[in-house]
Amino acid sequence: MGKGYSEEEIREKLISVLEGSETGMSGVEISEKMEISRITMTKYLKVFAVEGLVRQKNIGNITLWFLEPGQESFNFPADYFKVAPQFLDYLIKGKEEQVFSLIRNSLHSGVSVNRLILEVISPAIDALKSLFDEGKIGTAEQNLLRTTISKSLQILNQIPIVPDSKKNLVIISADFQSSLLAEATSTVFHSDGWRVSHLGDMSSAINVLFDLDFQKLVSKIWKQKPGVLIVIVFSQTDEGLNFFADAINPIKAKSGKRMKLVLYGNASKKVKNESDLVTQKLDEIIQWSQTVYQNLK
Repeated sequence: MGKGYSEEEIREKLISVLEGSETGMSGVEISEKMEISRITMTKYLKVFAVEGLVRQKNIGNITLWFLEPGQESFNFPADYFKVAPQFLDYLIKGKEEQVFSLIRNSLHSGVSVNRLILEVISPAIDALKSLFDEGKIGTAEQNLLRTTISKSLQILNQIPIVPDSKKNLVIISADFQSSLLAEATSTVFHSDGWRVSHLGDMSSAINVLFDLDFQKLVSKIWKQKPGVLIVIVFSQTDEGLNFFADAINPIKAKSGKRMKLVLYGNASKKVKNESDLVTQKLDEIIQWSQTVYQNLK
């Protein structure tokens, strides 16, 4: 094995080799069963250990490798339909560790981060909001479950990515309720190589000085103005979209055509006319942003 096989295939085979071993296996044993050189296998084992797939235990001069508990292989894209309800079920039942294991197992199975968020995590965010709006969970439980989703996104953000200096993004949430979806969006763009500046919940910054504050930020993160800078504002209210659009549009006008403004929410007609995109579909923002970037190349 090795040449001609992808990292995902090696990972899947490793899970199969180790899942029945309670006493662990040495690197030599693993490399023989995997039919891959010991040196190459050692490199893979170290990478998989960082990812949380395996752990090592030193006994004298021997290093034994064990599969971390709760490992499961998926076959994507067919298994998205299986992972989505499982994620929501674990989340609602408060099974935090199972939620994290599911995310890691999906990564180990070669999942697309983009699709994982669009088809699994984003629907869970919507479901959580519905449960709260319907009075089925309270504020304390809502915040606890939101934190679990946020930690899941942090796992995805740990994937090493080399960002493209020409793909720049600023994400703003105008209120607390929008902040989790904004965080999920940041993760999508991060995985696609964008240089993301995620500002989080900026409701406390709604004041007359925000435009000056934001102008300073833009001058720091987009000094030489390479490529494109897209600013995405998330808001549950028309007022939130109006405020940030009014503050950002003059800065956008001074920066030229390579700075764009996207609004996620139900904006008024005036704001729609002054913005580059208004939508309530995350996949539309992703596709539109990529098109904007491609057209500027």
